[in-house]
Amino acid sequence: MNKAVKKMLAKHERLVHSEGVTVLSHTQREKGEWIQHTIMVDDYDVPFKFRRVKKYKDLQGQKVSLVYYPDTETVAGFDIEIMQVVRIKRF
Repeated sequence: MNKAVKKMLAKHERLVHSEGVTVLSHTQREKGEWIQHTIMVDDYDVPFKFRRVKKYKDLQGQKVSLVYYPDTETVAGFDIEIMQVVRIKRF
């Protein structure tokens, strides 16, 4: 595990780190000035979301390392569990 990841995990107790997970799908769409990325990961039924200023290479089929925390989002009056990505890196 990277020193930066260890430091983030020690400082923020809610953060979770997953290494070597396979991305099943990756979508990118414009949301204002940002690009909203949503990925689905193997063995998880919850979407992982993050924003960037510009588009990212397609991650579908790639193994990645993720640092994220669980969150909820309200869509059409329903609370949906999501994972908010803090750091993503190809594995």
